[in-house]
Amino acid sequence: MNNSIRTALTVSLLTTLAPLAANAAPSALSTGMFVSGAHATSGTATIYKLDDGSRIVRLTNFTTSNGPKVHVILADHTIAGNDVEDAKSIDLGDLKGNTGNQNYVIPASADLAGVKSVAIYCERFHVNFGAATLK
Repeated sequence: MNNSIRTALTVSLLTTLAPLAANAAPSALSTGMFVSGAHATSGTATIYKLDDGSRIVRLTNFTTSNGPKVHVILADHTIAGNDVEDAKSIDLGDLKGNTGNQNYVIPASADLAGVKSVAIYCERFHVNFGAATLK
């Protein structure tokens, strides 16, 4: 293969792959560190927008206590103490585990404009395990 054909193929391949590489990584919309509430809770909560337009909350280096009916909540204000119940919130479902990295799908219809924090909330005992204020 001569050099001009090789160069043309290389340029063509790079031009084709460049848009894919640009869209390959999810973009972080907001992030915050967990602060303990009623139970020791630590780690980071980040809201990501994925390539397909969907959004997730990712908990990284996460740890908290076990508990019954513990949910991941997006709240419309900074959570102080146990005021999760006062929040206009989006319930993302049951906590998948009390340790480790995990993802929670945010419903497509959810408006994130007013979301200020992610809370780990025990529905049974009405207790905030911990919360991360998003920035």
